[in-house]
Amino acid sequence: MAKLMIQYQQPADKKGFEEYYFHTHAPLAQKVPNVKGSSINRVVKAQNISLDLYMIIELEFENLQILQQTMATPEWNDVMQDAQNLDKFLNEPPIIVITELPERESPLL
Repeated sequence: MAKLMIQYQQPADKKGFEEYYFHTHAPLAQKVPNVKGSSINRVVKAQNISLDLYMIIELEFENLQILQQTMATPEWNDVMQDAQNLDKFLNEPPIIVITELPERESPLL
């Protein structure tokens, strides 16, 4: 499994960000192919970090190769183009993290 996580810090205009994100940006993101699961998480508390995190979006893909293929689709391009419209509501650009679950014979936990 591979994940793409977008971490937003506290927006300069929280109301504008929420309105645009949920009514314009998220509907575009729902059209992206190959997404196995997604979640929107509001950050309640973060420890050992100086950033004032606000929201973390997670998109799950079957594997890293499929995530990379998805990033070449027209639907992904539409989302990336639209993401620039969120900038006016933010103090800082979002942090983008891609992770991959390593294969292992026994569970970590």
